[in-house]
Amino acid sequence: MSKVSILKEFWEFLRVRKTYWLAPIVVILVLLSIIIIFAESSAVAPFIYTLF
Repeated sequence: MSKVSILKEFWEFLRVRKTYWLAPIVVILVLLSIIIIFAESSAVAPFIYTLF
């Protein structure tokens, strides 16, 4: 299953169930995950950890 099909299926779920409020939550979780992954492998880790 490709990433595009997962996103397409998720969008269809949101459209059918009328749960558009769920989209911003998922976007924020993905962005936080990206920040944490980036922070583990870079020199800016001490600065990002002070935010949390």
